[in-house]
Amino acid sequence: MIPVFEPDFGEDEIAGVVAALRRGEISGSFGTAIAEFEEGFAAFCDCRYGVAVTSGTTALHLAIAALDLAPGDEVLLSASTNIATALAVIYANAVPVPVDSERETWNLDLDLIEGLITPRTRAIIPVHLFGHPVDMDRLNQIAKKHNLVVIEDAAEAHGAKCRGRVVGGLSDMGCFSFYANKVITTGEGGMVVTNDLKTAERLRSLRNLAFTTPRYWHEHAGFNFRMTGYQAAFGVVQLKKIDAIIGKKRKLAQRYSHLLGEVPGLQLPAQMDWAFNVYWMYALTVGPDYPMSRDQLATHLKARGIDTRTFFCPMNQQPCLQQRPGYRAVACPVADELWETGLYLPSSPNLSDDDVKTVCDEIAQAGRRL
Repeated sequence: MIPVFEPDFGEDEIAGVVAALRRGEISGSFGTAIAEFEEGFAAFCDCRYGVAVTSGTTALHLAIAALDLAPGDEVLLSASTNIATALAVIYANAVPVPVDSERETWNLDLDLIEGLITPRTRAIIPVHLFGHPVDMDRLNQIAKKHNLVVIEDAAEAHGAKCRGRVVGGLSDMGCFSFYANKVITTGEGGMVVTNDLKTAERLRSLRNLAFTTPRYWHEHAGFNFRMTGYQAAFGVVQLKKIDAIIGKKRKLAQRYSHLLGEVPGLQLPAQMDWAFNVYWMYALTVGPDYPMSRDQLATHLKARGIDTRTFFCPMNQQPCLQQRPGYRAVACPVADELWETGLYLPSSPNLSDDDVKTVCDEIAQAGRRL
């Protein structure tokens, strides 16, 4: 089986974790690795502050919690995303409002945002889907006009750039995941980055149960979202490799695009002229000019030992969101279509050229069989 993803790590990461364990850095309350990872990753994002947490989901949860939203407040977000983006809003008793996708990058359609803003709208979460950045310059102009907080969901986009600037630091807060299949990994883990000191202090307090003075006096309801020291030590080593990993991903994407470029009916991933796409996963859509449906193609590939994944079910279709008080039924026809037609291919950074050719040959041959 050619897996859809395998993380890129080795003996250096193992040695880093062992060293942290020998230093006693088991919890997330002491040691040097967490601070080193936070400072290093924040600097990579051209940010002043990083707050390491247990996952990308808790990074989003923490960022939303820092806003002190009132029940019923609304947060606009990309319709095509992992459910974690919307769950962070639900955890704050707020209302997630999906913004439909645009067809070229599959990110949220900026033309639709102002039509969805109401007096209850407080924030917007753009998702840099599959590693292609949202046009943050234009988004920030809209947000400023309407006094909205912007939180980037950059879980899939470590190192992606909008007009030469790294995502995550292009808004009030940026949230990253270090899950096993992300650009760099700590196994599980995440981080919020920001350039605002007060925001960073608020995030750090909420991450650690919102302790105050005296120690067990709590004025706010915090969380235990602490990353462990040995996870951070793993991340410190991964961070040293991030540019090389991104280079591998971009090379992999170039090879896929070269081999699949002449196959009719496929929409391959874009890279706008203002963007730097890190191709977290090599994603495509299967259109009507391809003689198989997306599901038929996925079944065909699986039977030949090639693993794939579909795009995300859009937020406008999620039952757990539709059942929430204040739910707004927003039509998202493009995101619906992406859910039906989108597929991403094996995207491990160390995938061999032969494996890539095997995948592409099977897709091309399947397209000629029916």
